[in-house]
Amino acid sequence: MTSYALVTGSSKGIGKAIAEDLAKRKYNVLLVARSEKLLQSLADELSQKYKVDVKWLALDLSEPMAALELKNWVTKNNFPVSVLVNNAGYGLWGNFNDLALEDQNNMLRVNVFSLVDLTWLMIPVLKLQPKSYILNTGSLAGLQAVPTLNLYAASKAMVNSFTRGLRYELKETTISVSLLSPGSVRTGFVERAGMYHMQKMAEKFSMSPEEIAAIAVKGMFNEKKEIMPGFVNRFSAAMVKILPKSLIENLAGSAYKKKA
Repeated sequence: MTSYALVTGSSKGIGKAIAEDLAKRKYNVLLVARSEKLLQSLADELSQKYKVDVKWLALDLSEPMAALELKNWVTKNNFPVSVLVNNAGYGLWGNFNDLALEDQNNMLRVNVFSLVDLTWLMIPVLKLQPKSYILNTGSLAGLQAVPTLNLYAASKAMVNSFTRGLRYELKETTISVSLLSPGSVRTGFVERAGMYHMQKMAEKFSMSPEEIAAIAVKGMFNEKKEIMPGFVNRFSAAMVKILPKSLIENLAGSAYKKKA
């Protein structure tokens, strides 16, 4: 295998697990995240364990020109990328008007704009390969409004919709587009969002990043439209479609309500 897989948000959590799953399949891997230390450590581990080429780029995807810098790094080094995994993303917890606007805009730049920019920039690169894949990480949170995770849920709703539309637009090309819609995952999401009171409940219903990654990568290569790991998550998604939106929003608002 001489082609490369580019994985954003790959220093930890789902992105790290996906990068390892791809390395296990003998894909060379391009790691992208903010932490040089974590990227270097993971690159060393994957290259030694799976005997593949692993390169990394420390980059803050909330910066306006980050996607272009990443694409230029790929083309400058002539990496033949056939897999793009847009996984970078995070959430902020709290009422919209209580959170700093700049913090929320930074989240949107990572969750939405960098994903869109990078996808647009990388499609011509992906088309150079006989067969290519795009995997975008959405969320079950994108299926409905989630009070106190308002903009996070909205950002994932955009990813969900964008990915489905892009799949249709590219269906006559060599690029397959898939959406990963995980529920609760045992990553640092809860801690970074500041949702400490939710930790016990999250742990009870969460899947491991490795479980998610195995299902995600298999589904991507099987060209599935949407990959939704876990029975509980699929059941929850079905309930969202059946129950009144006002009821779902009230339940979510009560569950995620900020404690005094």
